[in-house]
Amino acid sequence: MAQPFPRGMTRRGVLASAVAAGSGGGLMTLDQARAQGVAPKSGGTLTTFLTPEPPILINAINFQAPTIIVGSKIYQGLLKYGFDLTPLPQLAKSWEVSPDALTYTFHLQDNVKWHDGQDFTADDVIFSLTKFHIEMSPRARAILRKVTKATAPDPHTVQLTLDSPFEPFLLAFDVATLPMLPKHIFDGTDYRTNPMNQKPIGTGAFAFAEWQRGNFIRLRKFPDYWKPGQPYLDEIIYRIAPDSQSRELAIQTGQVLFTQANDIEPFDVPRLRGQANLTVETRGWEMFSPLMWIEVNHRVKPLDDKRVRQALSHAFDRKFIVDRLWFGVGRPATGPIASTTRFHDPSSKLQDFNPRAAQELLDAAGLKPNAQGIRLSVKHLPLPYSEIWSRLAEYMKAAAKQSGIELVLESTDAAGWAQRVGAWDYETSINYVYQYGDPTLGVERSYISSNIQKILAANTSGYSNPQVDALFAKARSSADPAERKAAFAEIQKILTDEVPVVWLMEMVWPTIYDRKVHNLVELGTGIHASFDDVFLG
Repeated sequence: MAQPFPRGMTRRGVLASAVAAGSGGGLMTLDQARAQGVAPKSGGTLTTFLTPEPPILINAINFQAPTIIVGSKIYQGLLKYGFDLTPLPQLAKSWEVSPDALTYTFHLQDNVKWHDGQDFTADDVIFSLTKFHIEMSPRARAILRKVTKATAPDPHTVQLTLDSPFEPFLLAFDVATLPMLPKHIFDGTDYRTNPMNQKPIGTGAFAFAEWQRGNFIRLRKFPDYWKPGQPYLDEIIYRIAPDSQSRELAIQTGQVLFTQANDIEPFDVPRLRGQANLTVETRGWEMFSPLMWIEVNHRVKPLDDKRVRQALSHAFDRKFIVDRLWFGVGRPATGPIASTTRFHDPSSKLQDFNPRAAQELLDAAGLKPNAQGIRLSVKHLPLPYSEIWSRLAEYMKAAAKQSGIELVLESTDAAGWAQRVGAWDYETSINYVYQYGDPTLGVERSYISSNIQKILAANTSGYSNPQVDALFAKARSSADPAERKAAFAEIQKILTDEVPVVWLMEMVWPTIYDRKVHNLVELGTGIHASFDDVFLG
């Protein structure tokens, strides 16, 4: 199990940018690169895909995966993270933690500018953390409410004081969780309808240039980027291509230089592994550890009955899904905390694939078979991202029938799916949610009663259990890893019995890239990075 950072670092350490940049992030130094004959050079366009097309490019407003991918080039967080989830400098060049683990002091990089030329200062950090994300981020809200005081001793220093020690606090400052937003653009406005939402302004290595809906998104090198001489690339172009076969052909023939996330269907990956000019990389998901599940709306009877949800959990063969649909790229789910996330309890077991057990549970819930052997009819909203999700829906429809469950498939586009799930307008659906290295940061939000909201990435299922709420609160407030481990073990035991959602698969997406692309996947957040070090050669 990857440990996010040495415990001493959170208590008393200071991480200077010179040390971390040289050893922790996995990037080649200039001398190392030259020794290998691949010294970074400037110029060129990095072409890739984006699947599906996002509704907006500001990942602090929309939390869908395609938005985060592009947003991580435009925006930045205070920190970034190595493969072992060690915190590394980003907009914060160094930081200290007080001996009592209550005060975090971040020292900001010098000469950072927003893409419109305004200076990035401590005021932007305080605005982002105490105003914008408190309102807009259902996941970060609980974390940031622990901050009782946020001050700026000078324009390049931010001090955050917590109400109590919070062990995973330093894991929360990546660009996918807490991107920094420009105060001069957003303060005093309606964040959701601000006209500048269509022309995002960040501090990242690449600035928004053009978006032809349905065709492509173009980002251009920001000439005043705070790292001298970087980024190396001139442009990044995200092509919108709904057809999976055209995406596969494009990476094979060099029309695009890399693919990511949902771009390539899992059934095409084995063929691409054998192509000499391509690298298939599965690292870069250590921070996110995406967990796929069947979202279940507890407001719809009889889905509020845990026996029915247990029956759903018995109805699907997780190993078949991984081996036959995803061709081994991933692992069967074992519970609410992924096996790659801190505090995963391997003793926690899910219901096995057993249609007969599912039928018996439905019988016990009073759902007797009709003349066609159907005990329960449920509407199902598939995830409209690519062909693999359609194949999953068809498998689920066939598999559920063996248990006497009729899945009635509905259809929508990506924006419609997000709207419906966020508005609780569904019976069952498919979702995958990032874990963010620690259950308090990425798991808790989906199950605590206080986060039952009409917003995507919240507790949209409506599950509520006061005991689970109390255990998550205990784990959140404790500074003792052993105490947190015990609380999370009990949580996993309860949740795997009550099945608030039906966990299916621990996901890992391959990043497939041409060998002329360098430094593409160098962090535990993978493709969700600034790409300021990426070069072609």
